[in-house]
Amino acid sequence: QVQLVESGGGLVQAGGSLRLSCAASGRTFSNSAMGWFRQAPGKEREFVAAVSRSGSNTDYSVSVKGRFTISKDNAKNTVFLQMNSLKPEDTAVYYCAQRPGGYSASTYYTRPNQYDVWGQGTQVTVSS
Repeated sequence: QVQLVESGGGLVQAGGSLRLSCAASGRTFSNSAMGWFRQAPGKEREFVAAVSRSGSNTDYSVSVKGRFTISKDNAKNTVFLQMNSLKPEDTAVYYCAQRPGGYSASTYYTRPNQYDVWGQGTQVTVSS
């Protein structure tokens, strides 16, 4: 059974950086598109970033584009989210998600219902 374990969250001042990691168990990682989502208290889960199965294509929400970078390391079964220039509004629980298979190696997915496996989440808090 595939499991995802996020790490790297914490408390940081506005303008700082954090790097989130999501380690996947199982043998489907290289054949999976991956995504990062976040959920703030009282709000719905929202899309943050996505990467295709091959790692060649990525997409970002408007709110994080230019500040966050998603990357996928198939050799390490890990997906990363580098977060720079953090803002208080980035405060949320961050979740990684996995979608094994898919239509093509270059497709990424931006909706939560397109993903099959979810991690437990890691808290990111940005102070002003």
